[in-house]
Amino acid sequence: MSNSAKKLILASTSIYRRELLERLRIPFSVVSPQVDETPLAGESTIDLALRLAKAKAAAVSREHPDAWVIGSDQVADLCGAAIGKPGNFERAIAQLQLMRGATVTFQTALCLMRGDLQTTLNVPTEVKFRKLSDEALEAYLLAEEPYDCAGSAKSEGLGISLLEAIKSDDPTALIGLPLIALSGLLRDAGFDIPPKK
Repeated sequence: MSNSAKKLILASTSIYRRELLERLRIPFSVVSPQVDETPLAGESTIDLALRLAKAKAAAVSREHPDAWVIGSDQVADLCGAAIGKPGNFERAIAQLQLMRGATVTFQTALCLMRGDLQTTLNVPTEVKFRKLSDEALEAYLLAEEPYDCAGSAKSEGLGISLLEAIKSDDPTALIGLPLIALSGLLRDAGFDIPPKK
């Protein structure tokens, strides 16, 4: 069965995940999963990311049982505490000040689901932030406005200048969708990647 004959859905509202999935050059549609992302009491950042990735895939899979559905979620972890999307300049500068000189682990969870079939995994990325002045952090935020990104820095953009080091098995995981892992899962599901002409 060709890629175009299989139905693939990205359960996400993230433009970053959509852009990443487009790199694989296979047809897909996007559906908003409508999932409550509130952490549970005592939930670790890994468990939160895995639960939300699975919940997003399941929410869309219920409406599209014949489709392969991709769910993904990312949680930034600083010393065991989750750091979310800042939403505005004030919260973003506070996040960057807190992470200055620290190592933050970005837990990027992935779930591929079709009916009762599912695989869920996590790809961690360790990010060491530079010790930069408030002036440098403010200049970055005003230039890129990364208020919709967990951790307040876009590594694929100017945010790379805030970082000292990145350790990961998959460089796309930090942007929000681990394509190395996803490519393997999609191949196992029968998709041709790269697609055949």
